[in-house]
Amino acid sequence: MKRLAVINVVGLTESLIGPHTPRIARFLETGAKANIVPAFPAVTCTAQSNYLTGRLPADHGIVGNGWYHRELAEVQFWKQSNHLVHGRKIWDDLRALDPDFTCAKLFWWYNMYSNADYSITPRPMYPADGRKVFDIYTWPFAIRTEIKNEIGDFPFPCFWGPAAGVDTPQGAADAASRWIAESAKWIENKYKPTLSLVYLPHLDYNLQRHGPATEPTSGRPMNVPLSRPSGTLSPAEGERNGVRGPLGSSGGVTNPAIQRDLQQIDRIVGDLIAFLQSRSVRVLLLSEYGINNVDTPIHLNRLLRKKGWITVKEELGLEILDCGASKAFAVADHQIAHIYLNDRSLERPVVELLETTPGVAGVMGPAEITEMGLNHARAGDLVAVAAEHAWFTYYYWLDDLVAPDFARCVDIHRKPGYDPVELFLDPRIPAVKLKILWRLLQ
Repeated sequence: MKRLAVINVVGLTESLIGPHTPRIARFLETGAKANIVPAFPAVTCTAQSNYLTGRLPADHGIVGNGWYHRELAEVQFWKQSNHLVHGRKIWDDLRALDPDFTCAKLFWWYNMYSNADYSITPRPMYPADGRKVFDIYTWPFAIRTEIKNEIGDFPFPCFWGPAAGVDTPQGAADAASRWIAESAKWIENKYKPTLSLVYLPHLDYNLQRHGPATEPTSGRPMNVPLSRPSGTLSPAEGERNGVRGPLGSSGGVTNPAIQRDLQQIDRIVGDLIAFLQSRSVRVLLLSEYGINNVDTPIHLNRLLRKKGWITVKEELGLEILDCGASKAFAVADHQIAHIYLNDRSLERPVVELLETTPGVAGVMGPAEITEMGLNHARAGDLVAVAAEHAWFTYYYWLDDLVAPDFARCVDIHRKPGYDPVELFLDPRIPAVKLKILWRLLQ
């Protein structure tokens, strides 16, 4: 069986390939090109599961980056067990064709406890003293120690949060993707897998911060990037810039704020392609979604709360969303939101409320959910879809003074929805970067 490396360049669309990406452009010119039917929803976990199973969420069950677990009455995002992805994976089918087949899965999601032969994935440690210790999980376990000894520790702060995609004391802007590319070379040198799956996230960060274009293709005004420190976290920050969505690139003139990112990922990808091809490994470049400019945040849970359908619990003077006690609530994930109804009699009122909300393109009921291949027990009873210029927040509090303590933190597991604002720093906080550095040193 011929060997293949699939390089997932997150956020890359054909409209971004050009003078700032000469190596990728040459690769495109010399190879074959095909268009991918985009995943719905167009988010990381769903898109990757579509690719690796050849099926839709109705079968594999990954209806987003997270969902409401009805049995636990909890919203959970970014879980890591591969057992959550139902059905056979591509490596199962290829192994059945060739018993010598091996697969390396490098930073693609749901990368724990799969039967891929070699795996590397981010996995912090959480000691009892409250610290978060950055680390990776590997299979076999021995890879973890060996690879860190040879290429250094994974620059975890550069993988997500305010240090991702910008130069900081924690690492260069492209440090995470460079480390992953080096890990792919390390795995190739040591194991020579038949199939390598490599995830390079570098473009994702500033495309979400700033958007891909400075000029829209339609008459709707788009944002010019704001001058501010890059990072996290005032909930007002980041609401008006580029957020990934299912509709692809907005087109227009490439934003100067992302030109350096394009050049950096081009060098990483070009170098990795040259290395792999020198070892007779074929290369496939793909992406999970395109990113378009947005200017309108929609706070679905605040709308539902004002109708009396959301229940919050006071904890230490702050508000926590109580999903199990709520009549209806939204789990926001970029430009879609799963709407869960604990009171099914509210279906029509909820639909009417959302359909009359500016920025909501539509609300899918059971028939439309089935048509889109999203009819799985994990999916919402309804699914809201944002207009191209809008996106959904998870925010449910009506007063910032009682917002949960995690609202202004990078806390992907406690937030009941995806929060791109984690990429921003709040410029109103004195010496915010020094405070973050001190916390990391702790």
